[in-house]
Amino acid sequence: MRWCVVLLVPLVGCVSKKAFESKSQEALTLKQQYDEQQEQMKALQAAAEKAQKENAELESSLANSDAERRALRKRVDELSDLNQELSRSTEKLAAAKEALEKKSSEYENLAKSLKEEIKTGKIELSELKGRMVVKMKDKILFSSGSTKLNKEGQEALAKVAQALKDVQGKIIRVEGHTDNVPVPADAKTEFDSNWELSTTRALVVVKLLQEQGVPPTMLSALGYGEYQPIASNQTAEGRSLNRRIEIVLAPAEQAPSSVVAASVKKAPEPAPAPAVKPASGAKPAAKKK
Repeated sequence: MRWCVVLLVPLVGCVSKKAFESKSQEALTLKQQYDEQQEQMKALQAAAEKAQKENAELESSLANSDAERRALRKRVDELSDLNQELSRSTEKLAAAKEALEKKSSEYENLAKSLKEEIKTGKIELSELKGRMVVKMKDKILFSSGSTKLNKEGQEALAKVAQALKDVQGKIIRVEGHTDNVPVPADAKTEFDSNWELSTTRALVVVKLLQEQGVPPTMLSALGYGEYQPIASNQTAEGRSLNRRIEIVLAPAEQAPSSVVAASVKKAPEPAPAPAVKPASGAKPAAKKK
């Protein structure tokens, strides 16, 4: 009896251990699988959160992009309008430039006749808005402090006169200019100031133009002295440029007489006084003898 019990107890104990170990292994496997699933779920949750964040950022970006596209379209339209306006302005400027640069027949004739003088720099010729200017340095025309025309100046002015004598619808104004160096008080000269020197030189040129056939009704002389410089009087070169004679061709309506005539209206003649009939029964007044 006691032997049988000894034999049975080890058998029962041995089966229970195997089952326990099997169940333990199964539980361990299930726990590992559970832990792995938990890790996978965490990863999936993180991925989902990341996707949601990216989606929100994408929606915000799309909204911003739409606003940016609208702003960009508006700017493009504004630039297009500005470009059209610039194009119109450019066309206007080109037309204005062409009109300004268009040379008159008088300019072409004068430029042709004075080709050599212009080429050598003795004479400068320009035209702007119908106003033509023949610029001549005083040393070509006059000696220092003198009002007597040099031979070279007489020849150049004779050519100018030939081109000007047949000009129509213009006034010809000869303008004298000097630098700002005053006439010395002890100088042996008939002029007390640059005013008188510039005016006298202008008159001398006017006289020669008239002698060469330019109608005197078109001519006038002005002396500006030192007060219309075209360069700085601080240098010898600048003072040389300022000492000059300018022959200006301007539209005839700019003539002083034309301006006065346009501004003065002829006064209307007084209306005749109405005849007065004598009152009834009154005798007519006796005529004075």
